[in-house]
Amino acid sequence: MTIKNNSNTSIALRKFKKDFRGVLCFWIIIFFILLSALAYFIVPDKTMNANAGELSVRSKQPGFSVDMIVLPQIQPFNWKELFLGREVIPTQIPVNNYRIANDSLYYTPYSEIKTATEEIGLSLSGYSSDERKKLVQHKVFLLGTDNQGRDYLSRLIIGSRVSIVIGFVAVSVSLLIGVILGAASGFYGGKLDAFILWIINIFWSIPTLLLVIAITLALGKGFWQVFIAVGLTMWVEVARVVRGQVISLKEQQYITAAKALGYSDFRIIVKHILPNCTAPLIVISAANFASAILIESGLSFLGIGTQVPTPSWGAMIKENYNYILVGKAYLAILPGFAMFILVMCFTQLGNAIRDAFDVKS
Repeated sequence: MTIKNNSNTSIALRKFKKDFRGVLCFWIIIFFILLSALAYFIVPDKTMNANAGELSVRSKQPGFSVDMIVLPQIQPFNWKELFLGREVIPTQIPVNNYRIANDSLYYTPYSEIKTATEEIGLSLSGYSSDERKKLVQHKVFLLGTDNQGRDYLSRLIIGSRVSIVIGFVAVSVSLLIGVILGAASGFYGGKLDAFILWIINIFWSIPTLLLVIAITLALGKGFWQVFIAVGLTMWVEVARVVRGQVISLKEQQYITAAKALGYSDFRIIVKHILPNCTAPLIVISAANFASAILIESGLSFLGIGTQVPTPSWGAMIKENYNYILVGKAYLAILPGFAMFILVMCFTQLGNAIRDAFDVKS
């Protein structure tokens, strides 16, 4: 049976490679995963959660640039900061103009109305020549700034981390619970099957979003609480599919032969039944990945998902949807568009995998 399963998998893989839609979506998903994993190598704002902002430059248009005095001077990245960002948020002072004279830095604070204002002096006696060169930095905001003066591109890229991680955590939790309950229900049947089906029907009858909100409120607001809550609501479909597959497969002759050879139930389920349930599980996982992203974004939009200052696409839409009416709709459209692309790719990837494993075709 293992040889047959491997043969089917190789055929499905060849069919999948010929599906342009599935291959394109696969590489787009890989791009998003790499983008989120290597975010702090890419983003201009390398502070944790891209939370360095200045109110004097808030809500600026894409391509806005300004000179900034950055204090204090930050040391080079360590390995932890390369993936989590810097905990120290430097003070950033946007300036209209500046000059260095008499071992001091004189600058005029940034203002859209460039009227004559008094210069402010900053002593440079404690700075080395190299530090003085890095003291004033010219910063370009490719996508402008948000209502807190933070770099919007950095927030958008780091926000992808929440969507990617919520998908992995939710799918992992749903697979762990769903496979165990579904396999036990389908293999043993009887009262255990009836009891597990009763639990499944209870969860199935409650709207997903309401159930997630209830679990979130019970666990508390937070990053990991939301992830666990979403995962605890997505196992039902996995359990139903696994149960149906196990009921069908346990009547096969090779399972009867395995029982006759004295194999334990655990070995039969893990080594002979579950490997033949891989195809539908992959399709469900892809669909659950997309659903988890949408649910987390909905919770963040309602204010009970990931909390500030952690960037989340749903929270970014919530923060900026009012700008749709004042000519800066891109602040809300961009995270929504990124979410649309990612969810659509997972949905299409699931469809492509389903078509590849469809034996009737």
